[in-house]
Amino acid sequence: MTMMKPRAVAIALTLTCCALTSCDKADPGSSLTVFAAASLKKSFEEIGKDFEEETGTDVTFSFAGSSGLVEQMKSGAPAQVFASADEPTMDTASQAGLVQEPRIFASNTLTIAVPEGNPANIASLETLTRPGVKVAVCAPAVPCGHATKQVLDVAGVSLAPATEESKVTAVLTKVESGQVDAGLVYVTDARASDKVEAVDFPQAAEVVNRYPIAVTSHGKKTASAAQFVEFVLSDRAQQVLHANGFGQP
Repeated sequence: MTMMKPRAVAIALTLTCCALTSCDKADPGSSLTVFAAASLKKSFEEIGKDFEEETGTDVTFSFAGSSGLVEQMKSGAPAQVFASADEPTMDTASQAGLVQEPRIFASNTLTIAVPEGNPANIASLETLTRPGVKVAVCAPAVPCGHATKQVLDVAGVSLAPATEESKVTAVLTKVESGQVDAGLVYVTDARASDKVEAVDFPQAAEVVNRYPIAVTSHGKKTASAAQFVEFVLSDRAQQVLHANGFGQP
């Protein structure tokens, strides 16, 4: 009978050990692409790090306006998870056969972001209509733009914005740089910036965006994608979302 050399025995034992534990740990080389609404950037980057730490799966994010992300997926962009800033946009993705079984994981409302010191003395939605006041909003096609239209309708305010942006973070940037006197953004975006102040208004409570997340129908890495969705719904991730100003699902 041929005996194995000590080095060969050690290698064999190591390979056996790896084989036995492979079911308990994610492949260190595995990766996941997540398309997410721009307003989720700060929270999801933190959640992504926690997920990588727990599972060993690398997460790559693409943040943009939700409707733009849907168009990218329609064109074949290989995302495995999609998180939208509102339900209508997710419905569009569902109707196009791009996602599977969306689940609500957070909520958000609007506020008025103004530069530090509020130089234009913005105090309400009505003051945004004063002559000479420059206001930035999201374009109607994206969730924050749709929410803006709804909240203005509720308040009975007609607004002529100086600019319409394709994502909420672009509106925030306009305010931070002083290019406009105010911008309608999500509470979470104003909270994440140390260059703006938030001016709350009562009508915001009547227009709540609920954020859905779903595994895409791309057909690859479905198990990892489903694991990420569950992680976003977990207590650990929910604490991150709440700390950044998001409301309950």
